[in-house]
Amino acid sequence: MDFSPEWLDLLQWPAMVATVLAAWLVASNQQGRRNAGFWVFLASNVLWGLWGWHDGAYALIALQVALAGLNVRGVSKTETAPK
Repeated sequence: MDFSPEWLDLLQWPAMVATVLAAWLVASNQQGRRNAGFWVFLASNVLWGLWGWHDGAYALIALQVALAGLNVRGVSKTETAPK
């Protein structure tokens, strides 16, 4: 796969879509959707981290690492929550 700067610039768009979709899922009353939302948030953390690395946005990378930790906590809490 070509990791040219133009291709990496486009990563911000799927990252944005994943973030919005994840927020919608996490707001659901259904445990399965909430759990899926945290997984989608984790995917968005990876996408934003890659884009941040490409763009030299190191504060964004640090933010994504912190948010990924919170999303792992969210996955853990929703998978063990009573149904």
